[in-house]
Parts: sequence; C-alpha cells; structure tokens
Amino acid sequence: MEAFQYRDGELYCENVSVKRLAEEYGTPLWVYSQAKLLHEFKAIRDAFAEADPVICYSVKANSNLSILELLGQAGSSFDVVSGGELYRVQQAGADPTKVVFAGVGKTDGEIRAALEANILMFNVESEGELDAISAVAAELGCVAPVALRLNPDIDAKTHAKTTTGKRGNKFGMDIERHNELAAKVLADPHLELRGIHMHLGSPILTTDPYEAAAKKARDVVRQLRAEGHETNWINLGGGFGLSYKGDEAPPASTYAEVILPYVREAECRLALEPGRSICGNAGVLLSQVIFTKHEGGKQFVIQDAAMNDLVRPAMYDSFHRIWPVAPRVPAPVDYEAEIAGCQPVDVVGPVCESGDCLAKNRWLPELHRGEYLSTFSAGAYGTVMSSNYNSRPRGAEVLVDGENARLIRRRETYDDLIAAERLA
Repeated sequence: MEAFQYRDGELYCENVSVKRLAEEYGTPLWVYSQAKLLHEFKAIRDAFAEADPVICYSVKANSNLSILELLGQAGSSFDVVSGGELYRVQQAGADPTKVVFAGVGKTDGEIRAALEANILMFNVESEGELDAISAVAAELGCVAPVALRLNPDIDAKTHAKTTTGKRGNKFGMDIERHNELAAKVLADPHLELRGIHMHLGSPILTTDPYEAAAKKARDVVRQLRAEGHETNWINLGGGFGLSYKGDEAPPASTYAEVILPYVREAECRLALEPGRSICGNAGVLLSQVIFTKHEGGKQFVIQDAAMNDLVRPAMYDSFHRIWPVAPRVPAPVDYEAEIAGCQPVDVVGPVCESGDCLAKNRWLPELHRGEYLSTFSAGAYGTVMSSNYNSRPRGAEVLVDGENARLIRRRETYDDLIAAERLA
C-alpha cells in the first residue's frame, strides 16, 4: 500500500494533509502512517506463517513508544540491543518472554535486567559474553537462554557500514566454532542453548544471501543435534530491503520462499528481526525552505531539516526521495533523472558542516522561502539517530490513522537542551 500520495496537487498521509500538519506542529516534523506500519508487519508475519515465527521488530529502527505499542498490539515482539531499548518495550507493554537481546557489548547490568524480565533469549556475540551471562545467571540462581550468533561469512552486498555477516565484522563468532561454543554451553548449568542466530546486514535487496544463510543454519542445527544439543530456534535476523527509489526491494514473500524450506528441514521455530522494512516507508520528514541561493555555479535549497535530524545521507551517502509538499510540477517516477521544469539543486540544512546535505544535484522545481518539502522513506533510522548537534532541538513526531493525527512526541525546547546539565 502507498501511505503517502499526492491528491489535487498536495501530499497526503492516509487522509490527512501533511501541509496542515506542518502548519499545526511546525517543522522539522516526522509524520508516520499507522496503516503502513501495520501493513508491512502483517506482510512479513503472513509470508512466514508456515514457520509460526516470532517477529521481533528491531527497536533500533524507530523506538517511539507509540509505534512500539501499536506493533505490540498487532502481535509483534521485539529485538533490543541495549538496556534502554528493553526498558522502552517494557514501558510499551511488550511481553518480555518473546524479546531477544542482541548487541556485542552487553553490560552485567543489562544482562541482569534481561534475565529478571525473563526474555526469550540472548543473541550471544562472543565467548566472553557467554562467561558474563553465566556469571550473572549464577548470581540470580537461574538458567540463561542463549542463541549463538554465528558469522556465516556471507557478503550480502550492503553498505560497508551496515554489513554484519562477513568474516572480520565485529558481530558474532566464527561459524566454524559452533561445536566448541555449544559444548561450552552444554557443560554450564547456568546456560541453555535455545538456537542459533545469523544476521547479514541491511538493507539486502536479493534473496541469495538469505538462502545461503538458511542452508548453513540448517546444517549447523543438524550437527548440534547430533552432538546432543536440543536446539530449537533459527533466528535469521532482519535486513530485508526497502524501496527508497521505487520498487527495488522484493516483497517479504520472496524472502520467505528461500528461507522456509531450510527452516522446515531443520524442524525449528523461526525468529526474525525486521525493522527498516516495517517502518522505513511509513514515515516522512517534513521541512520548510528557509532560503535559496545560487553561488559557485550551483543552486542551493536551504531548509530547516538537517543532518542532526536525518544523518543517513551524510553517514551512508544514502538516497531519499525529496519533493515539495504542494508542487507545481507532478511528482516524477525517477527522482534521479532530469525532470522537465526543474533544475539540479543541493538540498542542504542549517548545520555548520559541509556534510549537512540531504541530496546533491537533485532535480527539483523552483522553490521559494516558506514552501514545504517532504523527504520520503524516513521512518527508519531517522529520529533514533538524531541529535542536538549545533544545539538544535529535535522535531516533533505525529502518527496518522485515517483522518486522524496525534502527536506522539512533542518538539524539544531550549530548556530540554540543558535540562540534564548543571553549572558548577
């Protein structure tokens, strides 16, 4: 489904004018579609229904409490990577017994909080972490459920900063060590081996890496069972692709076609950790043009959303479609090609960094001070990676449901910027 559409020359989120939202709540403003969030979650759940999966929404993609609550009520569980994320999902009413805890640097305090919450399992990233979890479990007098995060050395052809499944990445343990690591778990009275975990990176736009990983996961499970381990879970992480430009990402059902046969052969439960593919295209970032200028042979559009709001273009050279909220030229099919009635511009923000650029040489119609822009596919890794750099308050967030819109995070104030600081 398309959550954001132009009608009568104006952009709508479901049945709400985003221009009206920008005027009411100010900019920069994050706008999310409830229908799109639920549609994408259910598409993944239904595609993998055969395996009775636990769909653990990846909180790091977008951790707003209202979004977590919405997905939880729809049947989602959660993948957390910090004690703070665990706290968030608990506040959102999640069932901790279906939560998985990932991350390479879990502290003893985080491990203790997760065990006390009775989470489904830890994705264990190192042998040292196994020792730490065992020690905390011994203190609490309990048995800790773990899954071995194995690095399958599969190149998923993602950005160098978001690949996680190749040898030499900081994540996981070499797959060749699975027998040795599993034996260590079996010998420890405070550890229980529930399964194995593999995550390859994000976003992944082809199915080949998943098929290779699922096959390796099946083989590892079979070998572990032959050694006497009751291993009942395969967790293939997340990383399903997102269509930032058009329709480059396959649907969830396409990934399921190559994953499910191996899960079936392994006779395991399946866990997945999608994030971006659920919330990415469910959100936009609205901004307002402050100035335009032509200098050095280039045209610049200076608007009030910056790298502190959406860091992905500066950090990953990522592409986001950008178009006026009320354009005089119809939205194009190809946002990278030359567009009639438009000119190439750099869309930049107010932050004092040359890297503060949301798009370079992007064809846009003539823009004037005060007009609104929409940066699309901004629902994932937007607010969660935002900051107060240049002492800029972070923007508000609004969730749209049909004809209704509600504020789910207020705009920060200058007082918020200094609330945690103290003068000597």
